[in-house]
Amino acid sequence: MTALGTGVGWRPEIAEVVERLPGVDWVEVVAENVCADHLPASLVRLRERGVTVVPHGVSLGLGGAARPDGARLARLAATATALGAPLVSEHIAFVRAGGPLTASPALEAGHLLPVPRTREALDVLCENVRVAQDALPVPLVLENAAALFAWPDDEMAEGRFLAELVERTGVRLLVDVANLHTNRVNRGEDPVGTLAALPPGAIAYVHVAGGVERDGVWHDTHAHPVPPQVLDLLSELAARTAPPGVLLERDDDFPPEEGLAAELAAIRERVAAADAARHRAGTRPGAAAQGPADVPGRPGPAPEGARERLGLAQTALLSALVAGTPVPEGFDGARLRMQGLALARKRAGIVARLAPELPELLGEEGYREAFTAYARARPMPGGHRRDALAFARHLLDSGRPGDGRARRRLYRWWAERSGPRPPGRAARLVHAARAVLAG
Repeated sequence: MTALGTGVGWRPEIAEVVERLPGVDWVEVVAENVCADHLPASLVRLRERGVTVVPHGVSLGLGGAARPDGARLARLAATATALGAPLVSEHIAFVRAGGPLTASPALEAGHLLPVPRTREALDVLCENVRVAQDALPVPLVLENAAALFAWPDDEMAEGRFLAELVERTGVRLLVDVANLHTNRVNRGEDPVGTLAALPPGAIAYVHVAGGVERDGVWHDTHAHPVPPQVLDLLSELAARTAPPGVLLERDDDFPPEEGLAAELAAIRERVAAADAARHRAGTRPGAAAQGPADVPGRPGPAPEGARERLGLAQTALLSALVAGTPVPEGFDGARLRMQGLALARKRAGIVARLAPELPELLGEEGYREAFTAYARARPMPGGHRRDALAFARHLLDSGRPGDGRARRRLYRWWAERSGPRPPGRAARLVHAARAVLAG
């Protein structure tokens, strides 16, 4: 497996800062946020300096019931090729459900959701991983997910689930120690036991990130400083095996440049201290930095009916989260309501960035409240742009905003964006006249 070193998540908001940070050996970029034929100039400059760039996917949904989408795989493959990446990473999660497999409306979560740790779900996951491996030009690495809730029918602990995935497919793991901490707080899981269960050579690289605890629930925000508990888990992992790479993730509320540099320095110190301790003890580093282990043969197809059964279960869960349907039997209703609220708020944030006119018209607080109420019972209608338009239409149909001038502005905003192409002069005049009538 490729030796990566110490890295940081590349985000457009901190692109210049990342270029200046000392000792950054590699960066990771969200794959869906770049185009293979038009790479950001900052990434091009980093590559020219010899900095490795790894694409990190968030939309394949390899833990879902459906087979991986060919178009998404092709785009991820093209991105990896354009970046000259030595590997690509994704998540052990599902992000959508429904559709033809279950003869029900397609639902999008807009978020990474945990898969059930059952034998049948593992069979489906292994087959999906093999499909993805065959389609990608470089090795695939998979990340353990964080969650607010657990599936009621789990049959395996996380460590055993991950170990069997590695053994059956040869895939390597992106171990997110922040996610291990999240699951310790939220689901009572044992992160040290998870690390102990992983086979030699399983780890490709490590994520470190911050979060915050509220009312006994850990929120994996990627917008707070890395807490000591997460650094302690990094030390635990590094004491067991020399990780080929460690990366700091930060997605929002970015600290000053010196703050990022300090967090990277803390990561280096933890890894170096563990390495020194192993040398003093005469302990040979684990096999994570060595070549991949032999794969014991290609997994067969998932058992007949497994995809349909998993699809029905995931659809029922996702429908409860995004469409307000009843909570499936066995789940913690309070936790699912919390997760549903988090999904709605995440949608609100994305739509606000895509359509800043909406919070401007409604006021920031009024927008958040109105959008969250709208989203709790309405699944995302096919992309965040359409979500923004559907929300605006919902407001207009319900007679909001109350101020006539603001309602006229909202109508014109919606009308000018709801067609397949920008309106011409005649259409704009019609929209203006209708806006007056709407007020």
